[in-house]
Parts: sequence; structure tokens; C-alpha cells
Amino acid sequence: MNDPAVPTGPSEPVRRRLGRSGVEVTPLALGTSGIANLYTPVTEEQAREAVRAALRRGVRHFDTAPHYGLGLAERRLGAVLRELPRDAYTVSTKVGRRLEPSDAGGDDLANGFAVPATHRRVWDFSADGVRRSLEASLERLGLDRVDVVYLHDPDDHEDQAFREAYPALERLRSEGVVGAIGAGMNQTAMLTRFVRDTDVDVVLCAGRHTLLDHSAAAELLPAALDRGVSVVVGGAFNSGLLADPRPDAPYDYATAPAALLERALRIKEAAERHGTSLRAAALAHCAAHPAVTAVLVGARSAAEVDDCADRFEEPVPDALWEELRATGLLDA
Repeated sequence: MNDPAVPTGPSEPVRRRLGRSGVEVTPLALGTSGIANLYTPVTEEQAREAVRAALRRGVRHFDTAPHYGLGLAERRLGAVLRELPRDAYTVSTKVGRRLEPSDAGGDDLANGFAVPATHRRVWDFSADGVRRSLEASLERLGLDRVDVVYLHDPDDHEDQAFREAYPALERLRSEGVVGAIGAGMNQTAMLTRFVRDTDVDVVLCAGRHTLLDHSAAAELLPAALDRGVSVVVGGAFNSGLLADPRPDAPYDYATAPAALLERALRIKEAAERHGTSLRAAALAHCAAHPAVTAVLVGARSAAEVDDCADRFEEPVPDALWEELRATGLLDA
């Protein structure tokens, strides 16, 4: 931990417990799809410096998945974290997409990643698939354990996810192989079912609890609060529109509709009138609900990590929320 080559920031950053588990995470966490060549290439050095910048800013929780860059995110993240004592950080990864070698050639841009298509993704929410996927993730990470495992996007595999994959995660938790289990999705209905009908510790909700999408507040967040389940919020910027609203800005991985762009610009103008920024307001909104334990941000570089950390620490006055509610830009 004292290796000067690995900046680690605050010696005792704030940590919060995930549900009833023994896993504790920092309120700001780093997602790793960006360092896995999401859309455009990121060099090994840029990826390494992004993770190191997060450590320097007190981030101690990192989220990854086999899906991100066909394993590239796990390899790049593990290369940095292996330099630290294992209890200095927590890691979450995901199961549901196994990677199998492929000689098809070409690239993976159809799935969003600028990497060679050396593998193909195979949907697998079987019990055996869960264990095989986790074993492969540990090998790519170069770690002996991960702290959290999520079922990744089981939207079209609901029956198998609840009947086979979830019980497999329960067994892994009871065996002490992982500390916390959950599901990560871009929708709220199935996440709410996980909260109500299973014994998950945490759910990862991406893009549905933002300044532009309040759908998680209807059922998911109240259910999580009632059941003592933690919520980690991802997609705070709705894939870009709330980071930099402009005519060609993305919203949920497609070009933003004109009405949402106008709404984002109105929120940005209001934030600036109150002496803060749209990005700070977006992150603060995600973090404010008592069911939310951590906010997950993606970054491709050290500069982007520093900007997210700065915006996360930036004060957002109550008067802004009052104006947004009064003008209908934020649900009451």
C-alpha cells in the first residue's frame, strides 16, 4: 500500500456496507467499460493511469465484466490492482455471458468495443455457466477472489436466471467464494423482482435513476430500502447526454431525442445559475436517495476520473432541486 508507484489517495476513505453482506464499498466507484476500448481504443498506459487516478482520489470499488472488451477490462483492471494488498479494494464482476475462443476474425465494434474479435459471447445463466464464468474472470483479473458477483443483463433469460443462476450465486456466497451477490440491468422491473423475491445483497441499476429518467424511484428504490438491499447506480450521465448536452450527444447508446436534449439543456442552465454544474447535479441526484450505496462512473483516462471525482465532491445547493421540482424538470 506504500508503494510510491501506486498512488492510493486517502488512507481511510469512507466505505458503506452492501446490504447485509460484509462487503464495504466507497460511495464513488469506477466502472471499466471505458478502459476496455468502448467505441474507440484506449492505450494500456491510459487505462493504467485511469485506475491509478481513481485510487489516488479515494476510489476503492471497481466494477468490471467479461463483456467489456471481451475480457480486456478485467485484464487491465487486474494488472493494476494486483500491485495492492487484496483488502485495500473491492471488485465486482458479472456472469451470464461466457467468452469462447473464436477464429471468425474482424473486430467487436458491433458490440461497442474496438478490440479484435478473438472470442464470442455465449449467453449462459446455468449453474455450471456461472461457475465457469467466474473462474475465467478470476484468471483474467489475476486475483484469488472477487467481492461481488452480478447476474449481467438477464432480460431475455429470466426463467433460467431465477431458477439456476441465482441459486448458484447463493451457493457461492454461502461457501465464502464471494461476499455479496446481485443483478445488474438497464431496467427496473426485473431488478425489483430480485429485490422482493430473492436474498440479493445489491442491485446495479444503470441509467434508470438519473436527472432524465426517474423510473427507479417508482418501485425499485422503495423496495430496496424496505428490504435492506443496496443499490449501486450506474449510467448517471445516461451514456453522455448529461455530461455534455449537444445535438449529437448520446442518450442510452443512441442519439438523444430532441425533447431530452432540450430538457438536459434546461437543467444545465438552472445548475449554472445556482453556481454548480450539470455533471455535479447528475451525480448528486444519483447519490441522494437513501437506498443508494454507491455511484458508478465510467472513465477512459485519468483526466476523466479526476473530473468525475471533482464533480462528485462539488456542492449542489438545495435551491437547485427546489427550482427543478417547481418547473417540473424533476419529480416531486
